[in-house]
Amino acid sequence: MLTEPVAKVTGITRMQLISRIPGDTPNITRRTIRDQISDKLAYMIHSGLLRPGDELPSERELATTLGVSRETVRAAIGMLQAWRMLEVSQGARTRVLGPGTVAVQDSVSTLRDLGDRSLEEVAEARAAVEVQVIRLASRRITPAQLNRLDRLVADQETMMDDPVRFQISDQEFHEVLYRACGNGLLADVVFDFYGYALEHRRRALQRSGAIAHSVTDHRAIVAALKSGDPETAVAAMQRHLDQVHRTTLQEIDHS
Repeated sequence: MLTEPVAKVTGITRMQLISRIPGDTPNITRRTIRDQISDKLAYMIHSGLLRPGDELPSERELATTLGVSRETVRAAIGMLQAWRMLEVSQGARTRVLGPGTVAVQDSVSTLRDLGDRSLEEVAEARAAVEVQVIRLASRRITPAQLNRLDRLVADQETMMDDPVRFQISDQEFHEVLYRACGNGLLADVVFDFYGYALEHRRRALQRSGAIAHSVTDHRAIVAALKSGDPETAVAAMQRHLDQVHRTTLQEIDHS
């Protein structure tokens, strides 16, 4: 697991940076919350979910979405500013500059091995794994994780016209959901699938009503998890996956 700043590790591998994404591995306790948040944002920038020119939400909004203090968010942003990934200006929103000094293909993209796979193939594999993840999560999710998902969905209802802010919250929602399955390996695998074709998902979310549709799906998933019935939870997730697949395919067809 990486312990030094990205700017000093030009030969960093894709799996090394992904291993820094917050999870339930034993070593996670040795990293600060600041490092975890900087990793989240770095992952989004390297994967293309956040692109050069995008404006980040305010520190307060990011702190709420990510469940940390504003001081932690400020420190994480400062790290990425030092790595030339973000631009911070007085009196203006923080802007994304890009992946900085680390090549994208060498840093974050766990999806490189999926590059030659079709959308249909990846979607089928994702559905197979994610169904198992949601079935396990329905049995193992904690009250704290359910509360976290509830808060994220409530916040997402205020993001209908803010795709960048929603994308950050959406990744957080899915990561909390995946980790709730209690199996770190399964969570890692499905998180990799989540990142496939993000550039098309980004465009899909800019279409009218797309964010509202996703928020409705998220709300249904949380309600299903609260019911304690694995099959209800699986059905809710499957509806969401079908919607994601359909809209992503539309964007690919139009690209």
